[in-house]
Amino acid sequence: MINNSLSVIDPKAKIGNNVRIGPFCHIEGDVEIADNCVIESHVSILNGARLAEGVKIFPGAVVGAAPQDLKYQGEYSTISVGKNTIIREYCTLNRGTAANFETSIGENCLIMAYVHVAHDCVIGNNCIIANNVNLAGHIIIEDFAVLGGMSAVHQFVKIGAHTMLGGGSLVRKDIPPFVKAAREPLSYAGVNSIGLKRRGFTRDQINHIQQIYRILFVKGHNTSQALKIIETDIDASPERDYILSFIGNADRGIMKGVKQL
Repeated sequence: MINNSLSVIDPKAKIGNNVRIGPFCHIEGDVEIADNCVIESHVSILNGARLAEGVKIFPGAVVGAAPQDLKYQGEYSTISVGKNTIIREYCTLNRGTAANFETSIGENCLIMAYVHVAHDCVIGNNCIIANNVNLAGHIIIEDFAVLGGMSAVHQFVKIGAHTMLGGGSLVRKDIPPFVKAAREPLSYAGVNSIGLKRRGFTRDQINHIQQIYRILFVKGHNTSQALKIIETDIDASPERDYILSFIGNADRGIMKGVKQL
């Protein structure tokens, strides 16, 4: 560990090899920091924080603060940050509550400056959360999602994998996988075809996904009608089955289609 004497580090904290800690940091005792992490200056890492190997945290961030939830009664909870995730300046990442007892951020994520991740959120791998995004409690964000800056996401919302959310969006409903979402109220803005190409999806797979979302969001069907048509008219595939499962479990409902603006 490369430690700066100007930081306050509880001796009970578990800190791995080749960890660099800058000045004026505060690290509490019930903290685990794996090998090769970089903690820049003025970072607070509080009880319950678990950082995997290669995490980098920039100045001013607070990881592991108590939930901003009036139901929280001091129960033990944690926050985990996956391998090689980057947390930029002044992010605030809160622990879980009795609902799940954990907030979780996956591997290889980029959490940009001033992002707030509230209690019991689950963020998948390879996600990008841009500047000033605010996530309320109990949100699920699946792998490879990209959230544009200044967006605000309502509690209990679920955002599917490979989605692209436009900057400044207000997210009150679930966003299915593979799509772009924008406008106010939040609406379907096409399939995230560029992102899918970058991640190895074939042209046929992308066309298949576009066909599904034309039925769901463009042709004017209600959600129940669209799901029946997709089940009967669209060939089964992992992408189709994932979309149908996601929408079938969307407790808050899904965002609007283009015909409903």
